Amino acid sequence: MSRIVMFVFNDCTTDARVLREAASLTRAGHTVTIMARPRDVASTKVERERRDGFEIVRIPLPQGWKRWYVLARYPWRARGWIRFRFMYDAKRGPKGWAEAVAITPVAAAWTAWMLVRAPFYLGFRALRRGRAQPGGDTLDWLTRWRYSIVGWARAAAVAAPDADAYHGHDLSGLPGAIHAAKLRGRSGAGMRPAVVYDSHEIYLESGRIAKLPARIRRVLGRQEAAWVREADALVTVNESLAEDLGRRYRPRRTVVVRNCPARWDPPASRPDLLREAAGIPADAPVALYHGGFSAHRGMEEILEALLEPGMERVHAVFLGYGSERASLVRRAADPRYGGRAHVLDAVPPHELPPWVASADVGVMPIQRSTLNHYLSTPNKLFESLAAGVPVVVSDFPEMRRIVLRDPDAPLGAACDPADPASVARAIREVLERPPDEMADLRARCLRAAHERYNWETEVSRLVTLYRDLLGDGSVEAAVAPAGPIPAGGLGGAVEGDVSVPMTPAPKTAAAATGDAADDGAGDPPGSDGGTWSARAVPAAADPPPEAGAGE
Repeated sequence: MSRIVMFVFNDCTTDARVLREAASLTRAGHTVTIMARPRDVASTKVERERRDGFEIVRIPLPQGWKRWYVLARYPWRARGWIRFRFMYDAKRGPKGWAEAVAITPVAAAWTAWMLVRAPFYLGFRALRRGRAQPGGDTLDWLTRWRYSIVGWARAAAVAAPDADAYHGHDLSGLPGAIHAAKLRGRSGAGMRPAVVYDSHEIYLESGRIAKLPARIRRVLGRQEAAWVREADALVTVNESLAEDLGRRYRPRRTVVVRNCPARWDPPASRPDLLREAAGIPADAPVALYHGGFSAHRGMEEILEALLEPGMERVHAVFLGYGSERASLVRRAADPRYGGRAHVLDAVPPHELPPWVASADVGVMPIQRSTLNHYLSTPNKLFESLAAGVPVVVSDFPEMRRIVLRDPDAPLGAACDPADPASVARAIREVLERPPDEMADLRARCLRAAHERYNWETEVSRLVTLYRDLLGDGSVEAAVAPAGPIPAGGLGGAVEGDVSVPMTPAPKTAAAATGDAADDGAGDPPGSDGGTWSARAVPAAADPPPEAGAGE
């Protein structure tokens, strides 16, 4: 069987999409290795882990560039080191005097540079006081991209085993796949390995990257276009992203693999975990937001919706984690909400379905802050349907397509996510149905998930792609039962009917160029809560499992 090596610029401990793909391709008969990076961005050790039949190899980030970058950008930070080194060598006697003398011209040059650099630094700092620079510090971002992300990708490519195909996840993982394919030929065949680009989002339209200066984004767009031309196929998370990326880059072949969970059958007796954990009365309706607590997800709008007429009995539960948790807890404690806003800690992925099934409606009023959000199909949408829970979604193209145009539609309601009154009306539209209609709605949601929106159906397209590229791989094995879902959210269910829609590009696509133009998923990732060794080069957080257009 063939060997597939994946590249992903995170620690790959909770990245459900990457882990699901690796497990499914392994069950299809391929040997799979994931090249990731350590959770601790300062780590210098290679880490190896076996999971579900595949291997994860974590390659450390390049470290050498950080000190010199910080000292060049902030030369005054070298004063202490130069003073210490000079005094240390001077005290060593004749043996150290030569080194102390050698340091003198270095210190003089550094002092001159400090005098030149300091006025510019202080001037720009004064001009920017009180104003956040769009995209963060552009120079820092570009430096991280070149020396940390691309540097890691090259190191991971060198360390990767020979393979028949290299699979890059997002633009931060793609250079690893491209470089690995150039370094070695297909094992034992003397052929170029296949390259697959798995674009979880429109990278240039995500998070801080969407706010970078246009000229920088054009440079990144040209680089992405060049790499896409070298790839044999593009995989992405929904039809709208496939259309947008197709217009930009004209990939040779496009395959849509949605971020759906495996099929799940709710117990005969509906779980009530949310009410028990939050102390909510048994007869009170529960509107659930679950997933990442971060900006532009509509959490504030959900809280304000509780104050609208007709929402007096509804309780909002926020189940998850993220950078906005402390702020969310403070807001939820506001007496205006009368104790009807509850923040609960996240649960492991394999425990999530019964918690979601405890809700009466899943609410996800994602804001139109980026093109990625506008075209998104959030994980929580598919997780709600899989639990038989109707949803309230932003009235955006992909979510509207699923919730209002599915064969079993409606599967909930759509709203203007920026208007709390609209969010409240959509919640009431779901909750105020008679009991028999509500039961029918929940049944339709579960049927839609079982027949269309499930991992077994989606991954069959990925396995078929690799069968076409490499000549082997079993779709039946990939979607076969895999037992209980382990922590990490993997596992399968019964085999279902598979549909394999492929989108071939025009014959001239391979030579065409893309016109370059989630949320924070597009930021150059660093680690979950980690920090760079150098203070001046802060780490950017990993995309949470829900980030980006496929969040």
